[in-house]
Amino acid sequence: MTESRPRIHVPRRAGGDGVPEVFCSDEQSGSTIDLARWRQLAISSLLHEGVHGACELSVFFVDESTMADLNKEHMGKVGPTDVLAFPLDAADMIEQQGPGALTRGPARPHPDSDDVPTLLGDVVLCPIVAERQASTHAGCFDDEVALLLVHGILHVLGFDHHDEETKTVMRAREMAILTKHHWAGPAPVEFRQEQDE
Repeated sequence: MTESRPRIHVPRRAGGDGVPEVFCSDEQSGSTIDLARWRQLAISSLLHEGVHGACELSVFFVDESTMADLNKEHMGKVGPTDVLAFPLDAADMIEQQGPGALTRGPARPHPDSDDVPTLLGDVVLCPIVAERQASTHAGCFDDEVALLLVHGILHVLGFDHHDEETKTVMRAREMAILTKHHWAGPAPVEFRQEQDE
């Protein structure tokens, strides 16, 4: 999962009535991705967390090479990772530069507080990495992608897991969202066991 960073409190975003806009793009060919399904989970996750109205989130599914490049450029790490999150429209969140810094992500302009709608950020997932780690992490590819997507969205919204307390809070939010919007019921036993390890 993404590197731990200090948790930054971000107020719930509300841009009036309505549903946030989520843009999804499949920019890889290694796995079959149901963009409509993952877009709906992203929208449901945002609404679950009190985000509504004139807001935008982008979700990109990329290949290992692209993810490795992003991981090196933004996190200072070698090789592909499973998910990266790039919060936007929060100048106070861009605190530092260099490896591990909260950045604007690839090719994004500086936030402009006059922009409407609010640009929440980007979540970038690597399905090949998700597929490779699914059996030892979330249990199956479908649950792994769901977990990574929700995890990335929570990072965009300011959640983090740099210590046991913040990790517990973030994991509880993930489980609440997944239980209500991914499984529509309790988590499968395999998922709960993997998450407890």
